[in-house]
Amino acid sequence: MDPDLVEEIEYMINALSKSGFFNKDEILEILEDEFIGEDVDFSQFDISLNESDNINFAKLENVFELLAGKNIVAIHNCGYDIKEGVTDAFELYVHLMNNKYSPDGFCFYTFEDVEEAILEEKLKITFGDFENNEDKALKIGKIVFDCLKSCDFEINWDGTINNQIEINPFGWDKSYDNQKEYEIEGAYDNFVGALK
Repeated sequence: MDPDLVEEIEYMINALSKSGFFNKDEILEILEDEFIGEDVDFSQFDISLNESDNINFAKLENVFELLAGKNIVAIHNCGYDIKEGVTDAFELYVHLMNNKYSPDGFCFYTFEDVEEAILEEKLKITFGDFENNEDKALKIGKIVFDCLKSCDFEINWDGTINNQIEINPFGWDKSYDNQKEYEIEGAYDNFVGALK
């Protein structure tokens, strides 16, 4: 097999397993989709799930629950990149509105952000509002910033809507948990649960 292809597959397995969002079957499915044009026997690759202590991730989960209580939809692993993440956030917004909920704004991190956290130990959080209102978006950013600070994260942010909020350092330490939903489904449940 082509060494570059092997390297790419191993990188992807590492990122997917260390992310803590996928079980072995899901990882295999993602790999098969990603490398559909290649003739690859994935049984040759070692897919083992991350078994970390969840200390940093538990703090982040706590922040996202606090934000739900402040009428902000906070989404874990939202899309692959920012564009996809924003699309997913708006999709969730429509779903919430259809169920008579009216969130003020959103925040999320993407799978790209997770990859960066794994490699560089920093996590970027994207935020915004649902009305394309700069003042409202900035207000959402400040709430996200304050919640992260209150949970003892070290934050870099220039206080504008032009840049993401960065938690630095952030050692990515999420372990796979088959009892919990994340992404859009988990954010919906969190948001609705926080308002009850």
